Amino acid sequence: MSHEHTADLLRAALMDRTGITEKKMFGGVCFLLNGNMLCGTGEDRFMFRVGKENEAEAMARPGAKPMDFTGRKMGGFVFVDVDAAQEAGLKSWIDLSARFVGSLPPK
Repeated sequence: MSHEHTADLLRAALMDRTGITEKKMFGGVCFLLNGNMLCGTGEDRFMFRVGKENEAEAMARPGAKPMDFTGRKMGGFVFVDVDAAQEAGLKSWIDLSARFVGSLPPK
């Protein structure tokens, strides 16, 4: 599955939200809420920024794995298998991310 296809899935799930912008990052597409990274695409997976306080809840969901970028685990970020994220509902993953990212000061 291409980055563009996974980005289109996120675009569709995000279209009712305000404050969303899009930026090419990390070899994929990231979506920002009020200038703060919210979610994005990876190779056959999504990335969600859930915050450290929501990490345990995120990791308990099917298809979630710790995000490791350059071999180091990035706290507060998770990768989620595309199929598992769609089965659970992309909006539920976005809601979990927005709970954290929405609490950050706008950039």
